[in-house]
Amino acid sequence: MKFQYAFQQIVNLKNNERSQAEWNLSTAIGNLNHEESSLQELIHLKNEAQEKMLETSMRPVSMLEIRQLQSYVDHIEHLIARKRHDVSKAQRHVNHNRDLLNDKMVDEKVWTKARDKALEQFTGFVLKKEQEALDEIASNRHIRLSYQ
Repeated sequence: MKFQYAFQQIVNLKNNERSQAEWNLSTAIGNLNHEESSLQELIHLKNEAQEKMLETSMRPVSMLEIRQLQSYVDHIEHLIARKRHDVSKAQRHVNHNRDLLNDKMVDEKVWTKARDKALEQFTGFVLKKEQEALDEIASNRHIRLSYQ
């Protein structure tokens, strides 16, 4: 007798859903890493612009040039603020995907345990039938031997 679990397709589906959730989490983490590195680049760019502005203010320059540099720094600060919002959004997306993965893993574990329990019951049943057959053979042998 071969074990066939009636709900094996559901177990397979839950496994596929978990794999998909892992892939989605991996993608979200990659996106978060990209957003964070982009933020670091903007911060570095802002620091360079501020240093240039400091160096420029040490020598005689026109007010227009200082205003342009300040405008550029302000623009970068605005980009940094938007990027921080993007990083925060990406972090929420990672957390959401992590929660989904946890749910999928629990779901898969429930169905896998149900299959394992059914397999255990089936194995017990098969062993019981085999033992009954062996007992039948032994009692037939005993009866044959006692009539000889």
